[in-house]
Amino acid sequence: MATSGRPPLDGIRVIDFSRVIAGPMCTQMLSDMGAEVIKIENPDGGDDTRKGAGPRAGGEQGESHFFMTYNRGKKSVALDFTKPEGQALVHKLLGSADVMLENFRPGVLKKYGFDYASLSKKYPKLIYLSISAYGQTGPLSDRPGYDPVLQAESGMMSVNGEANGEGLRHAIAIVDTMTAIHSVAAINAALYARRDTGKGQQIDLALYDTALVSLGNLGSYYLIGGEQPKRAGNGHFASAPNSSFDTKNGKIYMAVANQKLFVDTCKAMGHPEWATDPRFATIAARVANKPELTRLMEEVLKTDTKETWTQKLRHLPAGPIRTMKEALDEPEVKRRGMLKTYKHTRVGDVPIIGSNYHFSDTPVDDTRPPPSLGEHTDRVLREIAGVSDAELAALRGKKIIG
Repeated sequence: MATSGRPPLDGIRVIDFSRVIAGPMCTQMLSDMGAEVIKIENPDGGDDTRKGAGPRAGGEQGESHFFMTYNRGKKSVALDFTKPEGQALVHKLLGSADVMLENFRPGVLKKYGFDYASLSKKYPKLIYLSISAYGQTGPLSDRPGYDPVLQAESGMMSVNGEANGEGLRHAIAIVDTMTAIHSVAAINAALYARRDTGKGQQIDLALYDTALVSLGNLGSYYLIGGEQPKRAGNGHFASAPNSSFDTKNGKIYMAVANQKLFVDTCKAMGHPEWATDPRFATIAARVANKPELTRLMEEVLKTDTKETWTQKLRHLPAGPIRTMKEALDEPEVKRRGMLKTYKHTRVGDVPIIGSNYHFSDTPVDDTRPPPSLGEHTDRVLREIAGVSDAELAALRGKKIIG
């Protein structure tokens, strides 16, 4: 069946003042969905992550892997908005914009007239999303916020880690990532609301609030039960077998969360009698006798490889614990279209994980590479802000644009 072809947010223009992860990941997703994302960057170095440590695409002077991860498909405009002439250019861009996104500390943009109260008078249809650590108001609003600190303060770390060890942060920037996803949802909802109201609005998204929401049932465990949920490492404090298990050549993870799955697991492992053994016959019994159940299971699992067990248990929630190489070299990743190679204008071919959205009628476009700093400055200012070549040269001479 033929598709309509246009990505779902085709025709939406986003002015993006955000840096690092949460904001850029949000606008990358909006870009994949078809929005035109104009990324405003400091001419002196750009987004903080361009200077990030670690591997660089194209060698030592190339692009940071960190920046490449979150900025696919955007137009980079290198522009100093702290100067009046730079502010005038931003206003020309905002005149035709649907969405503005920023993640400065609350109050910073007010100095330049780019706070929501100022802009909403001039652009009443503008949807203005602010990402901050602790919200736009309140006694903590002036604090900086970084993902691991939010994991610590929200209680996330207290439930992660080995039972007898200290609480651990998640290595992935999980609070930033969840905030990005919530940002996309909020912007799409605001666009939908504007269709009926004709009005834009400000969206106040705090990393702290996102972290609290992400506690999910573990937060409710405390609120309703009054007790701290226990850390269980790779296991689960209220379920078994739900953990990592040794095989002949590495570990697999099994999440056998109910009675039927346990019966089926016992059959698949050649020991149907475990399901009726009084020590393991109920979830409570399995949790109470977890060490013995683990010992018996690993005796069997160590007779074969994690790959073979993955096949034998493919009808059950069980899978190999893979390294990054094993995970991203897995053929299924390519089959799902999740690995893309981008032709970056400055450094050539760069492999990046693509979009996970699969629309049947309005497919996303995750084919465009992340931009070089200022790659689209002249084109965007010419086409959208109506700036002449002579004016561009003068602005560049004054270091207003890069």
